[in-house]
Amino acid sequence: QVQLVESGGGLVQAGGSLRLSCAASGRTFISYAIGWFRQAPGKEREFVAGISWSGGNTHYADSVKGRFTISGDNAKNTVYLQMNSLKPEDTAVYYCAARRGLVITITRNEYDYWGQGTQVTVSS
Repeated sequence: QVQLVESGGGLVQAGGSLRLSCAASGRTFISYAIGWFRQAPGKEREFVAGISWSGGNTHYADSVKGRFTISGDNAKNTVYLQMNSLKPEDTAVYYCAARRGLVITITRNEYDYWGQGTQVTVSS
């Protein structure tokens, strides 16, 4: 069993930055792929970024490419999402998720574990 806890959300002005954290307990991330998803009011949950923990491969949604960076800290068993040049349309609840295996997928149903989410609000 894996427990995921997100933190780092908040209110920021457009153009600003935030760093989200996803801390895992119960198992190390070593054999998992980790994804960040987000869900805005009235919209479906969408893939943002993913990392293959052991291989170090990353993948980004086109909407965040060049602005967001996903990374991991083995010692802390934590995955980060550095978000720069934030836009109002980035406003959403952000979730981290873990799936067994090393393949990053953008399909939310293919993730086995989810955190509770953290709110990110970007004001214009």
